[in-house]
Amino acid sequence: MIVIGIAYIFFTTEGGLVNELIAWLGGDKIPFLTSTGWFRSMILSEIVWKESGWGTIIFLAAIAGVDPQLYEAARMDGAGRFRQLWHVTLPAIRSTIVILLILRLGNFLDTGFEQIFLSLNATNREVGEVFDTYVYRLGLQEGRYSYSTAIGLFKSAIGLIMLAGANYCAKRLGEEGVY
Repeated sequence: MIVIGIAYIFFTTEGGLVNELIAWLGGDKIPFLTSTGWFRSMILSEIVWKESGWGTIIFLAAIAGVDPQLYEAARMDGAGRFRQLWHVTLPAIRSTIVILLILRLGNFLDTGFEQIFLSLNATNREVGEVFDTYVYRLGLQEGRYSYSTAIGLFKSAIGLIMLAGANYCAKRLGEEGVY
């Protein structure tokens, strides 16, 4: 995965750009990739960096679809930028926000197997184990197929319940929902 390769280039202790900068500034190198304290923040920042591009495209497309006359009317009523955002932009893109929230909740328990699996090592495994890597380890490495299948089914059932619940709440609030 490209994101893990870039993170390795930036954060490795031997020759990583960030650690070289820290050493150049006179500090001690930080073991970002092997530290249990840095694992979660590294994964979270990688996910945010990886996913923000697509989210930006979707939300910019939704904002571009807002009628400019609504902004003009709000300005004539004396609304500043924050009031325009609150009373024009957010209500206009509410359906997009709800649909993306529902779709994201359906994948809430999917943390990206490849990203976590490639980031795991012997020193950070205790904080980095997630459902997907646990199922992989139990099912394929230890041969406990029925138990790992049950865990995977449980994860899918919880995702379905979260998706159906979010869709139900969206319909109760007057939005279309996914189905």
